[in-house]
Amino acid sequence: MATVTTPAPTDDARLGALTQRRRDVRGGVFRLALSISVIVSIVILATLIYEMASQGRPVLTTRLGDFLTSGFKTNPELAGVWQGIKGTLMLSVIVAVVAFPIGVGAAVYLEEYAADSRFARIVNINIRNLAGVPSIVYGLLGLAIFVQALGTDLGDGGGLTGGRTVITGGLTLAVLVLPIVIITTQEALRAVPAGLREGALALGATRWETIRTTVFPAAAPGILTGTVLALARSAGEAAPLLVIGASTSVFLTGDQSLLEQVTDGRFTALPMTIYSWARLPASRGWHELVGAASVILVALVVVMNGAAIMLRNRFERRW
Repeated sequence: MATVTTPAPTDDARLGALTQRRRDVRGGVFRLALSISVIVSIVILATLIYEMASQGRPVLTTRLGDFLTSGFKTNPELAGVWQGIKGTLMLSVIVAVVAFPIGVGAAVYLEEYAADSRFARIVNINIRNLAGVPSIVYGLLGLAIFVQALGTDLGDGGGLTGGRTVITGGLTLAVLVLPIVIITTQEALRAVPAGLREGALALGATRWETIRTTVFPAAAPGILTGTVLALARSAGEAAPLLVIGASTSVFLTGDQSLLEQVTDGRFTALPMTIYSWARLPASRGWHELVGAASVILVALVVVMNGAAIMLRNRFERRW
């Protein structure tokens, strides 16, 4: 009896069978919902930027240079955002110096050294919970620890932090973004292929040498991106600074040195400047300054985010 063999399906036949399958209705609905979410987000962001630019256009088009270099004034026609920008930059430096080394070190320990124990799982859960805590709660934490415990009871100077100083503000914002730095660094370390670790260990490298020469360079793009984005978030926070006593009124630094300004009890930031001007009468032109200052703050955050993207593209490796 002859055996009848069925020819194997060709590639075209397989492709035809795949394309003739029932359409993935649920997948299509999900993609449509995602597309609508993206469009709505872009529309909301574009509307906000348009409103801010329209409100601040008289200032941005007539006295942008003077607006950027002038300090607080009681006259809205002479007031500027220089003190706010300087305060934001000083706070960002403190955040970078404090939060980044601690956050990256904690993430490396949790991912590379800590065993999968109950303690490690509890720590990871709490870190993720802390990332969702409202920022004003961190302001209360900064008030209790950095102002009252490590400074003086009334924040008049002295102690380790000097009370209500820019050091206190920077430490408070560092604690605020610390969970974000840890989480983003952990995700970057997890994205490194296990084969790289195994190959380095097989060649005789110690665990520290493997992390320093193989894992960390491979995870650097993700780590840099996460830390810069965390820094951008801290630059836009106002609630914690308001709680610990950042200035919302006119103050003069005179001929104080940079060290004296850091340790002095008077400091502000760009979000505090916007908050302060928003409370003043709109009829005198203060709300035009609010719009212009908001555009400057958004531009500062965009520059930070752009730096994160450039760093990621510069050091990114594909496996």
